[in-house]
Amino acid sequence: MVSASLTLWAAPPLAAGSWRNRLLALALMLFAFSCLAVGSQQNGATPVLERSVKAAFLYKFLGYMEFPSDPGPTLVVGVLGADEVAAQLAQISSGRSVGNRSISVRKLSEGDALGGLNLLFVGSDASLPEAALRAAEKNGTVTVTEQDDGLQIGSVINFRLVDERVRFEVSLPAAERCNVRLSSRLLSVAYYVQKGGQ
Repeated sequence: MVSASLTLWAAPPLAAGSWRNRLLALALMLFAFSCLAVGSQQNGATPVLERSVKAAFLYKFLGYMEFPSDPGPTLVVGVLGADEVAAQLAQISSGRSVGNRSISVRKLSEGDALGGLNLLFVGSDASLPEAALRAAEKNGTVTVTEQDDGLQIGSVINFRLVDERVRFEVSLPAAERCNVRLSSRLLSVAYYVQKGGQ
């Protein structure tokens, strides 16, 4: 059942003109993932299912973001402090596109330049997540984290485990700071949306 859900989740987006179908597909996929327990962590290792779910979310997030300027023919996703998520995302996005743009995944190390990224995932193994988020924000890069205080330290989207299920929360002020517009369809399925003044 899990592999079938992941295959559905990683399928390419439907035609742009069928927004109702896209909304329904997103809602169904998010519901399916929210029903999958990711299991407890053992020996500090992140379960395989959790990594796969987060990678699938990252892939789908790109289709629900409107960047202020044309990002060109390729959307570049950087992954810092989560090598397994980078590998899963590269596998999911291989040969697929978002709209008419291909996807490139860059596995990053501490201290690497963050320029040229459209999306940056800062995993729990990153030693200085706040510094990476500040640098990314200066470049107008959308950031995603998996920290308890992810939104408080400046992330646009933050993964949370709620009842052993992967959910995500969104900060609209952080999205405004990096000048990206998030689809209302994405916001409607978020676990929590932080609005201005919160």
